[in-house]
Order: sequence, then structure tokens, then C-alpha cells
Amino acid sequence: MQRDFSKIRDQHFDVLICGGGVYGAWTAYDAALRGLKVAIVDQGDWACTTSSASSKLIHGGLRYLATLNFKLVRKALAERQMLLKAAPHRVWPLRFGIPVFKDSRNGSFRLSIGLTIYDWLAGIVPKNQHHRRHTFADFAERFSSLDSTKLKAGYTYLDAQTDDARFVLELIDGAQTNGAVCLNYCKVIGFEEIKGRLSGAEIQDQVNGETAMVHAAQLVNCTGQWSADPRNKNPYGRLSKGIHLILPKILGDEALLLTTKTDGRVFFIIPWYGLTLLGTTDTEYVGDIDHVTVEAEEINYLLTETNRVLKTVNWTEQDIIGRYAGLRVLKPSAGGTSLSSINRDWELITSENGLLSSIGGKFTSAREDAAGIVDTLCKNSGINELCKTFGKRFPWLPAEDYQQWTDAALNEAASLGIDKESAHWLLRRHGNRVSGVFKLIKQNAGLAKRILPGLPFIEADLVFCARHEMVVHLEDLLRRRLPLLILSKMTPVDLQRLAELAAKALAWPDDIMNRERDLCMQKWLIQ
Repeated sequence: MQRDFSKIRDQHFDVLICGGGVYGAWTAYDAALRGLKVAIVDQGDWACTTSSASSKLIHGGLRYLATLNFKLVRKALAERQMLLKAAPHRVWPLRFGIPVFKDSRNGSFRLSIGLTIYDWLAGIVPKNQHHRRHTFADFAERFSSLDSTKLKAGYTYLDAQTDDARFVLELIDGAQTNGAVCLNYCKVIGFEEIKGRLSGAEIQDQVNGETAMVHAAQLVNCTGQWSADPRNKNPYGRLSKGIHLILPKILGDEALLLTTKTDGRVFFIIPWYGLTLLGTTDTEYVGDIDHVTVEAEEINYLLTETNRVLKTVNWTEQDIIGRYAGLRVLKPSAGGTSLSSINRDWELITSENGLLSSIGGKFTSAREDAAGIVDTLCKNSGINELCKTFGKRFPWLPAEDYQQWTDAALNEAASLGIDKESAHWLLRRHGNRVSGVFKLIKQNAGLAKRILPGLPFIEADLVFCARHEMVVHLEDLLRRRLPLLILSKMTPVDLQRLAELAAKALAWPDDIMNRERDLCMQKWLIQ
């Protein structure tokens, strides 16, 4: 993946997509596969806002059954099942536990009915993916960190997990491989119209300030939170803020779905890269969309609700390793409607000037929604091409049998001195491109060591990402290519060392390295 601004200058495209989150990425990939001439730009990095601030799940949305939104759940579960097969390196199964306490809002009978419907909506799936009921003793042993004082029984059910930022990055790479021009850090600063219809946009390179006129038959707005910016005259929808906290490991390889005592909302405790991911909240947001931060009351809410059900820890703010916040766009609704009752469905809006705007939706079901966008693009252009993304193997999925490839790759990793846990994650992160990481270690054996002792990432991974994954800023590398800034309490000494490693890989002079280090320091280390 390389960034080349000259490829977009004064070009004519079938479609220009604005926004490089999961919706923009799927749209670009789908459109490129159907033969359209595609350009996609983002004013920041790929997946730099909402799409890297999710709960890292590919799931049907069990909680939507409470609002009888069976259509949305069925759609998301179909995508989950497809992704588990089409991208086993990118999407992997994760079983969730739901405890039943004496004072639970949802008792055993209601949970049993709900989980049975959830399994049914997923279609024909292997038996090991069905939900299970567990006795008190079995569930208490399975989730030993839970306070079992009021525990009666429990259930487990299957969903899936991913690394959201790398999910998006792989789609961008797939779009680029199929002919799309993909540029991060390129901002739309103006539009061109002919007889009231959009015909292009002026783009500014945020790296060097260059501008270019891009002509396009159609434009798609996948800018997410900027579409619903309350500062706009007519914002599309409402914004909901969600936060997540990273805490020390307390779970094995299964997650927990819990319900808050305060307001009955669902939240998750999830294992992720060997630590614990805790989230999320769901609150109305009308603040500055360019600076979304985690607030003290949100931290207190999550920690209080979590500590109610855990016996092995009593977490405080000092235990927090990392934190992040993001904004979801919810479809327009009548004033006064509570966020929890707003439909999470997706909508495509066509403006008078022809702009197509993607509004709402979910990470899991973004592919199907993007297919709807490309269907519209094709219809408007008189092109008769059907969607090719459903069931299509992901760009970085090895061509051979996945389990055989995994076993061989893990053996090679061990022979190169990569520890077992880091090798496991390395394969999930890079898929068939892991050979490039191995090549770096063959050239320099010292790159097999971990970047930070407590995290499963090696130095060769960082160098490979820096060289081959369109990194512009140090934050791109340390937050999204590798999520180090949210998975560690990084010290200034750690940051300096990583900045030097990145600078060497990217040929940065000292002044750029120091500037990038300082920007990361101010945003991530000074809380």
C-alpha cells in the first residue's frame, strides 16, 4: 500500500468516495470489483474515528431483539457467518457468557427464548455455535472473576471479534489492488457543480498543501460523524457517543455480556490482545466532533457497573491502561426520542445535487449496505454488474487451506524466534502478508523481539507496517496499524524509542521525528 497524490490529480472517475471508514472502504472495494473507476479520500487516516473506536465485534446485536428488530439482527448475523468463512484471519469466533443473577432484569426463561431466536436468525450453523445453558457451578468456574454470590445459572452464545482498524485497512488495500485510487490525509475543500449536479471536488493534500481538481460522475458521502455534525444547517441524524476502557486481563478466551443496574444498558467485558476491553456507553453528543474525549463520569459509570459483578478486582481509574471514544450516527428521529429506542438501521440519502450520503448502520452489516450504495451507482450509470463481495475471500486470506497455512506459518515463526503469542496475533494481523514480516527478521534477527514486554507485538511488525501500510503520522502507526497507544501505559522513553524505530523505517529526519513524537505525547501520554 503506497500513497501517491499524483494519481488523483485532474483525473476523471466514475465515483469519488469521501470518507475512509468501514462504509467508505467497503464501497470502494465493491465498486472497484464491479469495474468502476474509483477514488476514495479521507481527510485523516483510514478508520481514524468511529471505525477504530468500536467494541471490536462482528455480531448480530443480541440487544436489538428487545426492540423486535429481527430484520437488522438477521442481516448482521448473515454477515457474521459470511465473514467467519471469508476472513478467518480477520474475524474469529468469540463466545460470550451471560450470567443470571437472582436480581437480573432478564431471567432464565426470557434469555432462553431470546438466545433461541438469535440462533434461529443465524440460519443453519454448526451445533458448536448454538447457545448453551450452564449450571451455577459450571458458569462460576467458567467465569471465575464473577461474583457468584447471587448467581443462579448462566448462558453462553457465539458471536465474533476483529481488529476494526485493520479490517478497514485490508479493504482499502483490496480496493487499491483492484484499481482504486486510495488517499488518506486528503481533504475535500470544495465541490464542482454543473447545472446543479455535482461533477467533482477540489482536494487538498494535508501533507504538503497541494490541491487538485478531481472530476467524478458521482460522489458518495461516507464521512460518518461529519454528516451529523450539529454545527451543520441540516445535520443528518443524531450523534451517540460511546467510550471504551482497556484494563488488565481478567478473562480467558471468552467474553461477558452484562446489564447495568443504573439504566439497564448492555455492556461488554472482552478479551483483546491479551488484555480486557470494557465498553460501551451510549449518550447523546452535541460537542466538538473533532475532539471527542473520554470524560470522568463515563469512566465512573463503566467501572462502577463492572465492579458490581466482579469479585477478583475492584478497578479504579489508576488501573486503566488505555481509553478511547467514538461517535455513532443514528438515523433522524423525532425530538425527545431516547437514544436506546432509535433504530440502528442504515439509510442512503440522495441530495438534489446528486450526492449520495450513507447514514447510520453498523460495522458488522456495512458490507451489505455498501453493496446498496454501489447498486445505486451502477443503476445511475447504466451499468449492469452485481455485487461481488458477499462470500469473497478477503484480500489477505492465504490461498491454501487456512489451518494448514496457520500451522506452517506458526512453525516458521517459532524457527525465527518469535514467541508463540506474538506469532498468533501476527498471523491474524497480516494474513498472507506475514511472509513480508518474516523476511525482515531473516534480514535482522533482532526484529523478532517484542516492542513492549507485556504486549504481543514484535518490532518487525512495526517496521513492516511503517513501510507498507500508508503511514503518514506516528499516531497512524502506534494507534491504528498497531494499537499500542491504547494497550499500554507508554512512557516518554518508550515513545522516543518507537519514534526512532519509525523514523528509521520511514526515513524521517530528526525534526519530523521530534514533531511526530511530541504530537503523540500531547494527545496520548498527557492525560
